[in-house]
Amino acid sequence: MTTQPGTEPAATPADADVAPVEPRHRSPLLARRGAGAGAGPDAGVAWHYGDPTAEQRALARGGAVVDQSHLGVVTVTGPDRLTWLHSLTSQDVATLAPRTSTELLVLDPHGHVEHAVGVVDDGATTWLLTETAPALAAWLDRMRFMLRVEVADVTDAWAAIGEPVDAEGAEGEPVTWRDPWPRTAPGGTRYGAEDAAHPGVDRPWRLVLVPRERLADEVRAREAAGWPLVGTWASEALRVEAWRPRATHEVDDRTIPHELDWLRTAVHLHKGCYRGQETVARVHNLGRPPRRLVMLHLDGSGHLVPEVGAAVRLPGAAAPTAGGGEAAEPGRAVGRVTTVARHHELGPVALAVVKRSVPEDAVLLVDCDGGAVSAGQEVVVRGEGVTADRPAPRGPLTRGLGQHPMLGP
Repeated sequence: MTTQPGTEPAATPADADVAPVEPRHRSPLLARRGAGAGAGPDAGVAWHYGDPTAEQRALARGGAVVDQSHLGVVTVTGPDRLTWLHSLTSQDVATLAPRTSTELLVLDPHGHVEHAVGVVDDGATTWLLTETAPALAAWLDRMRFMLRVEVADVTDAWAAIGEPVDAEGAEGEPVTWRDPWPRTAPGGTRYGAEDAAHPGVDRPWRLVLVPRERLADEVRAREAAGWPLVGTWASEALRVEAWRPRATHEVDDRTIPHELDWLRTAVHLHKGCYRGQETVARVHNLGRPPRRLVMLHLDGSGHLVPEVGAAVRLPGAAAPTAGGGEAAEPGRAVGRVTTVARHHELGPVALAVVKRSVPEDAVLLVDCDGGAVSAGQEVVVRGEGVTADRPAPRGPLTRGLGQHPMLGP
């Protein structure tokens, strides 16, 4: 296993516990000396290029390039493309201006997340960046009916490059998707911190699309300008720090957008109906999504790092230790780890989805091979489970509750 410079053995890639995945494309940049291949959803690109700490610091400073060519790209063309996507998805894109980035979700009829998509339109084509390109393209193609739209999975022709730049692509530049996270979009709302206080506001990020055959040349051009090539270890660690959800990691078959604070950037609450909209509106109006996203600061003193999927537990009763002290026994499972990273400043950190009822101040335990480690929480979605703009209740929900108007105080 690769050792992070100056540390004990480092965390494995986020999905190293998952069966090997044959990537759709293997990046030519994996041939670079020192490149360590990614795993799971990041198979096909480099996890690092030999010095993960230096790579992460370069990306955090705002001067590095990340190979993101494993991501999928779907295009939608035709005069009805934007109004059609508007009718099917969670975001208001009916009048999306050219070179303006947003994101949307495709939900199932019960409001569960099926696809997460970065969206930008160049005036003639709507470009969709996603980790589920084949399935997304197939579903969209089935939904065309008689509308004037054409759908194509163009992942074989186009590759993405990640840059720490907070700017949209300009006219004449390559198609560029600027990550809107975490700034609350018009029609959106938040379950967590205000935009200005959110850690993600300090993480500029965009994806630039280049012809796949020119991927290596485009990276070399950025290296010539002084930007080193860094791996997904760096980009994932900064994503965790920014509390940024990712579909292949934080989403399972029960996920609704509220649990991940995705109503900030991917859901418009006042647009017309779409599949899953009833659940989105009901949970927003009534509050209390069943689960919530947290960031965990993992105790690294024992050099134990959990795997993705590891159980997160509330500590049980204290038990005596061999040294005469006491330690909390692992209690009941209240969630699972979704992403693990070793941050160059914060140390081992993780994102996890836990039950909403877990106390926000609770120190949790996370299962590891070799024992459990303690973890402090950073609250991403508040335990109260309501937003600042939640509609006020109209009155008692049950007959007899509250003050009788004729009896007085």
